Amino acid sequence: MAQRKLEVYKDAETVAEAAAQRTLLAILDDLSEYGDSSSSAPASKPLRERYDVALTGGSDILRMLTSMTSNPLVDAIDWSRVHFWWGDDRFVAPTDEDRSSWQARERFLNKLIADGSLPEGNIHEMAADIRTPEEVAAASDAKNDQLLAQAATDYENELYRELGDSKEQQEEGAQAQSLPAMDLLILGMGPDGHYASLFPDHEEINVRDPARLAVGVSHSPKMPPLRISMTASMLARSRRTWMLTCGAGKADATARVFAQADNLDYPASFATGTEEFLWFTTPDAIEKL
Repeated sequence: MAQRKLEVYKDAETVAEAAAQRTLLAILDDLSEYGDSSSSAPASKPLRERYDVALTGGSDILRMLTSMTSNPLVDAIDWSRVHFWWGDDRFVAPTDEDRSSWQARERFLNKLIADGSLPEGNIHEMAADIRTPEEVAAASDAKNDQLLAQAATDYENELYRELGDSKEQQEEGAQAQSLPAMDLLILGMGPDGHYASLFPDHEEINVRDPARLAVGVSHSPKMPPLRISMTASMLARSRRTWMLTCGAGKADATARVFAQADNLDYPASFATGTEEFLWFTTPDAIEKL
């Protein structure tokens, strides 16, 4: 796994601008690589036919997406080869402002769709709650858990279809060529040390089977209570992982995460990447390191 690299910027706005620039450059550079660098033969085709990015919610990432809209590098990228996923999302109505995917659309993705550069089919959202408010209010815990489990399974199946061997191959113990993985994962961390929707003292962080890619989360300590999240093992397989944490409210959790890896009390300590792990932050967020 990649060694964590700390990058400290003067304030949250600068973190957003730096992360936006780095994100666009990472996509552009990786999609621009041609041929086999180990071969002397002329380059004939791109090394990557597609690029898969996973986002999460949170104020730090939303600032980054807003900053991306005016960056001139946007026009240099072939967005038809870029696919967007979510590390987690809130199980609420499709256009609820709590939906991370809806927020990402409003700040950045809708612009790409409107100008024809990003196909709608390249956006892979987690399921939304299509029940009426009255049905949601009347639902039992068992019913909510059933819906969340199905939503997590559906997302898991979509990840397998798009990016890996079939789930059946994995379960049969076949020699797997690949498990689904992101090219770039952009995360935030809460003051309690959660990331995606993997919270302290909740069982979802303990799901370690690498073939399990998504889980339902009920009774989230942070509203709204119903969520879907990629598992820790799925998140850890990203080639590049960037964590954005800004502000003094994150200082204690940041110190705990840096002090001990894989600490169940601070789930963000499980975050990593296979090739790169950058931690974008501000001085007040690392004052306890």
